Amino acid sequence: MNFFKKFPRTFWVANIIELFERWAWYGLFMLFANYLTGSIDAGALGFSQAQKGLMMGVGVAILYFLPLITGAIADKYGYRIVLLLSFVVYVSAFLMLPHFKSFTGVFAMYIYLAIGSAMFKPVISATIAKTTSDETSSIGFGIFYMMVNVGGFFGPLVALILRNNTGSYYSVFYFSAFMIAINFFMLLLYKEPEREINKDPFAKAIATVFRNVYTALKDYKFVIFLILVAGFWTMFWQLFYTLPVFIAQWVDTSAVYMFFEKYVPFFANNYSSNGQMDAEFITNFDAMFIIIFQIIVSTAVMKWRPLNAMMTGFLVCSAGMALTLMSQNVLFTIVAIFIFAIGEMSSSPKITEYIGRIAPKDKKALYMGCSFIPVCIGSLFGGFLSGNVYGAMSDKYAFVQKEVAERGFHIVADISEQRDIYFAKVAQQMEITPTELTNFLWDKYQPSSIWTVVFSIGIVATIGLFVYDRLFRDEK
Repeated sequence: MNFFKKFPRTFWVANIIELFERWAWYGLFMLFANYLTGSIDAGALGFSQAQKGLMMGVGVAILYFLPLITGAIADKYGYRIVLLLSFVVYVSAFLMLPHFKSFTGVFAMYIYLAIGSAMFKPVISATIAKTTSDETSSIGFGIFYMMVNVGGFFGPLVALILRNNTGSYYSVFYFSAFMIAINFFMLLLYKEPEREINKDPFAKAIATVFRNVYTALKDYKFVIFLILVAGFWTMFWQLFYTLPVFIAQWVDTSAVYMFFEKYVPFFANNYSSNGQMDAEFITNFDAMFIIIFQIIVSTAVMKWRPLNAMMTGFLVCSAGMALTLMSQNVLFTIVAIFIFAIGEMSSSPKITEYIGRIAPKDKKALYMGCSFIPVCIGSLFGGFLSGNVYGAMSDKYAFVQKEVAERGFHIVADISEQRDIYFAKVAQQMEITPTELTNFLWDKYQPSSIWTVVFSIGIVATIGLFVYDRLFRDEK
């Protein structure tokens, strides 16, 4: 207990702020893919997979690119004012977003929401860095990442209860706004950490940021590494962009439902519909696995060379994410999510560690700032993979429309507005049940083949990292 007293009050305040912010963000983010592509009569928007992929990919890419600018703004004008602006944008975005129904309107509001997050992200990380010392930084950042994972786990669980019990996505957005609003009060307890105030004009300060990034990116070995790491992030984002949609469309989750109905009825009653567990509930197992096993996995790979840990992690991630897209069996899917989580826990922390090792002593902060670049690139490619590629290779509702066209059926229902009704009418004309129609489409169109694309990306990144290690090992 004496050790924890070494952290100042602002450290604990920042961690609580992070918890509420992640709770709000992931409460929406885990549900967002199905909100965008679900049926209109179920309260969703009925967008195409391509529209979903474009929106989520670009939005998150902006979220991870803008901290290069917002961090400089915070250094110049103060952390507290930037946090305040972030909360204002966050709350207003969460409140307004559900009232937009057109693709353009929703896209614009989602970008606005991402800007709020981009203002928040560098400030809260810098606060943790400035309120820890060499002695306390390891445990301090461990506490910080625990807050991230706790918020990321419980946010979707609360959001799902609200959506299912109210029958509306509006409650999800409003609750996220409420969680962010709590941080206005936490800000009263937040003490501005000491910082070196940038006295340059604003335009010059921003120009300096980009000039510094350009300097870092002239290191071609560093650029090659960032490109390879982007392959990992392309796979990672499928957890949010693709997997919830794939589970909702294809995976039979009734086995998990029956287990919870018998042993833990609370989960069966609050996270299911029509005898099927919610797709986001199954996907959220990833966060649960990280909370339970992160310390064990980190300890196991602690003494590994960072590149060895990353290569292993990339390979395991590739296998795990590919396996999640291969089967209609929910137990198989959960095991695959666990495999993916092991790879994620092995590789993600080591990326930051490796960048810190290869960075010149006088440029460590600059190189660490560039660590967001592969996350940004991975989101763009991940959005395309979950949008255009998934839409062509795995979208159940694209397949059923093909089947309708081939058979010459006339269906009196709009698939974007009444998806379940449309699907049931097709099944009726084929004289089978909707479940049997899903299985028929699975067998005929082979939507699981998308696993080959995901796995290929991971394998290329892993092999590339292996070659990179052999080429540059002697230089490190």
